[in-house]
Amino acid sequence: MEYDKNKKYSIQDAIKIIKEVSPKRNFDESVEVHIVLGIDPKKGDQQVRGTVSLPHGTGKDVKVAVFAEGEDAKKASDAGADVVGGQELIDEIKHKGAIDFDVAVAHPSMMPKIAQIAKILGPKGLMPSPKDGTVVENVAKAVEEVKKGKISFKNDDTGNLHSLIGKRSFDDQKLVENFEAFIDAVRKSKPSSSKGIFLRRVYISTTMGPSVEVEVG
Repeated sequence: MEYDKNKKYSIQDAIKIIKEVSPKRNFDESVEVHIVLGIDPKKGDQQVRGTVSLPHGTGKDVKVAVFAEGEDAKKASDAGADVVGGQELIDEIKHKGAIDFDVAVAHPSMMPKIAQIAKILGPKGLMPSPKDGTVVENVAKAVEEVKKGKISFKNDDTGNLHSLIGKRSFDDQKLVENFEAFIDAVRKSKPSSSKGIFLRRVYISTTMGPSVEVEVG
């Protein structure tokens, strides 16, 4: 399929193109979505954030840390959490800066203690948040959801949104379905104060390949 960088394509065609125009690497590249949003990122009431469970997961082995104690810690461990701990885990991060996880989940009772390391977790995007569904009573369920492909998204300081939706090795239809689930979740997160076109431009690409603009209607 010929690729015209000035043209918009259906998601089905865009996925075919990104696989064709980018040479195969010696690793399985991620497939990424990049969105230019119609928001003013400087306004607090126009922030875009949310979560979505991708139907086919991300293809990434996500390491999950859980801040919990007692029975909740045991349940989190049984659910597949990679790192589980209470004050001892907080102290380790606080004194050693040891972070070996991609997502942090916390039981609400742990949040006052986690405040001690907010300045460490925050800049890395790892601070548990109720808005992201990572501060919950049922930590075991949260772990299972993340492991199955639940992701969170949030606009950056320039009003753009970036997320991975799978791997290049995924079947085309699985990438289409993940893309559609992601776009639907972003649409539903549109701030009421945002006027005009919300999804201004949408692009899809592999990790190291050129981006292709997608027609989203």
